Amino acid sequence: MKSKYFKNLAKGLVIISAALALVNCDDTTAANSDAVQQEVAGQQDVNDPSNPADPSQQTTDPTNPANPADPSQTVTDPAQQGTDPATNPADSSQGGNGDPAQQGTDPSTNPEVGPGANPVDTTVTNPPVASSSSVGGTDPAPASSETVKPASSSSEPVVESSSSEEVKPAGIFLAEGKEEEKDQMQIVYTENIEPCMFKDGKNLCKILAYPKQLSETQKHAVVVWGPGGGSDPKDYRAIISRLASHGFVVVALRESPGNANEGIEALNWLDKKNKDPNDPLYNKLDMNTVGASGHSMGGLESEQMVIKDKRVLTAFLNNSGDWNGNGANKVPTDRSIAILYGEVGMEKDNAKNDYNNQGVRAPACLIEMNGGPRNSEGGYGHGSGSWDGMAATVAWMRWHLGGETERKADFVGSTGKYIDGSIIGKQGHWKTQCKNF
Repeated sequence: MKSKYFKNLAKGLVIISAALALVNCDDTTAANSDAVQQEVAGQQDVNDPSNPADPSQQTTDPTNPANPADPSQTVTDPAQQGTDPATNPADSSQGGNGDPAQQGTDPSTNPEVGPGANPVDTTVTNPPVASSSSVGGTDPAPASSETVKPASSSSEPVVESSSSEEVKPAGIFLAEGKEEEKDQMQIVYTENIEPCMFKDGKNLCKILAYPKQLSETQKHAVVVWGPGGGSDPKDYRAIISRLASHGFVVVALRESPGNANEGIEALNWLDKKNKDPNDPLYNKLDMNTVGASGHSMGGLESEQMVIKDKRVLTAFLNNSGDWNGNGANKVPTDRSIAILYGEVGMEKDNAKNDYNNQGVRAPACLIEMNGGPRNSEGGYGHGSGSWDGMAATVAWMRWHLGGETERKADFVGSTGKYIDGSIIGKQGHWKTQCKNF
């Protein structure tokens, strides 16, 4: 009886022990299960885009204007570089008695663009554009194929690369202000510039003028200015400054022999400056978009330049014209020429004969200034174009170099600003005829 009792007791103990073991096993399994769930949950938190601990989520939002890494916020607006022309005392266009020496402005009266001003490199280099790798960081490897990946640079709003960000607008830079009767931008105006040498050590260049703020996105066209025979280039400060203020880079010759030699050499000098990394004009010029202009003998220099140098696209002759009427007929048909004269100017017959030559095939205009003040010459004379009529030169260059094709209607047709309009701000009218346009 006792033996049976102890056997049953032993079985009971075995059963109790097994039950206790089973209970302990369930507790361990539950604990292990909880740990696995916590580990999975932890990995899901690491890859949760809302988790601030995820380094891949430190990406700067490229659509946020406050983001200093946003390259679109560094664009410089060239239109903001203008100046109020009313404050520029360099405009000597208020002269106009026909005497070049009496119509220039004393350079010392304009501290902004005065003589001896050193050309200052005012170019602004855009800061480097952050690439997608520097903006977004490196994404960590996902914990599993089921893990939701954080947004990559390709799935976020597109951050333009530097190549797409800096697409340069086509064409030549021009001042935003279009009124050719006014100065539009502050300029650098330098007299007695570094030697622009020709043969026998002859210094050809006298004055260099260009916008104080050169464009970062477009090239500047060039204008070569030739002074009249026996005139100092400083007498033409007003028109040189006006052209530069509209966006052109202007070089004035020391003298004008009328054969293009000095003008072409001056262009070669500018071309070297355009290729010199240490020069303020480095890579700023379009040396294939050049205009030539000048007064009297300077007009003849300009005419020969457009004939002989392919870089020169147009010429504007102020109070000039080939002596034998044998100049405009040599201008290639892919270039253009304008010849301006005063109603009583001594250049009148030369201007007319040059334009009326039957061999002229290039687009050409003959522009007269009439109804001028009854001064010693009895009206607009030999000194009219470069002073009272300077707006016509600026408008012509903006059309033929700057691509403002709408200005064609000002010169070509039956009526228009320079066809039969008033000389704005002065006395008298324009009278223009054109051909081959």
